[in-house]
Amino acid sequence: MAIVHEWLQTYAGSERVVEQLLACFPDADLFAVVDFLPHDQRGFLDGRTVRTSSIQHLPFARRLFRQYVGLMPLAVQQLDLRGYDVVISSNHAVAKGVLTGPDQIHISYVHSPMRYAWDLQHQYLEQAGLQRGLKSLYVRWLLARLRQWDAVSANHVDYFIANSNYIARRIRKAYRRDASVIHPPVDVDRFSVGHRKEDFFLLVCRFVPYKRADVVVDSFRAQPWRQLVVVGTGPEYNRVRGAAQGAENIEFKGTVPQEVLVQLMQAACALVFAAEEDFGITLVEAQACGTPVITYGRGGAADIVIPGKTGILFHRQDADAITEALDAFDALQPRLSSDACRSNALRFSQARFRSEMHDFVNRVLSKHEDDILANIPVAAEREVVLES
Repeated sequence: MAIVHEWLQTYAGSERVVEQLLACFPDADLFAVVDFLPHDQRGFLDGRTVRTSSIQHLPFARRLFRQYVGLMPLAVQQLDLRGYDVVISSNHAVAKGVLTGPDQIHISYVHSPMRYAWDLQHQYLEQAGLQRGLKSLYVRWLLARLRQWDAVSANHVDYFIANSNYIARRIRKAYRRDASVIHPPVDVDRFSVGHRKEDFFLLVCRFVPYKRADVVVDSFRAQPWRQLVVVGTGPEYNRVRGAAQGAENIEFKGTVPQEVLVQLMQAACALVFAAEEDFGITLVEAQACGTPVITYGRGGAADIVIPGKTGILFHRQDADAITEALDAFDALQPRLSSDACRSNALRFSQARFRSEMHDFVNRVLSKHEDDILANIPVAAEREVVLES
């Protein structure tokens, strides 16, 4: 078995999926377009050698490998996977484009179709300041080429797995293929329930435009009787913090140690989140702490939060919608138990992920063997006809 990942640069969400795939299939070999993972984050690889593409050795690749995205389709196709029966690609860009033969099984676990090439192209161009000019024209041409390649390379995949029902719909839209859903693994055992709730709400996110931290801050700025604690940093941090200037009910903590973040999640009366996420690991972590979640109801959040039992979903990304959701939370809060939130989070455990992936691969292998056996009599009959 081979596992193909895009790039190893930091130990984050998709790398946690790879970690559990390696735990599920410990004899698998690992491939990646590039591997620049720091030494102190390599523990989950358990000493494995990562086989990389030619991009690993290009000039300035350590810092600028994403600038080589136009070469990545070619690079990933040069990974030699001839010796493997099963290939699992961990895909959010190009990993599913590896070449496999007719007797190999290719399963692609999709974190997201290539966001910047499909439905988020215009948002990407706007954030990058590439709305006009020669560079904009070149990037648009490159994204069009990537879209074409991405759609064609989907034909090389035998089975798609999506990390949420939202991503399954995006796979259907981009590739016209159906996908099974296996939610990503969350280390829920790292968290415990906090039964002593305090009178504040919590926002945890990276400050980039699509996270919509601005609308959460706008809502609380207009409600000075509600306390909001904000954790995170990013390019939009100063702008959002400046918009909250003078609001004494909003506290910005920046980046905090993991143990402090867990304590905040345990103590908060609810986590507030306004982004449209592919899945939403932070939401599961909050639920694992016994904390209700008030979140935008599109994306992976719809798979996580059980409305009326473990939180509230709102359906517009604006301050008024958040304010209405907070008012609804006031009425619902007595019926939202920490134990129900914790039980809900256990649906996304690492053990559950490994079990579902193992079962999926076994079913695929069994079907593949049945198909081979079904064709043997036909082949034998043809040989008899040819001999006669």
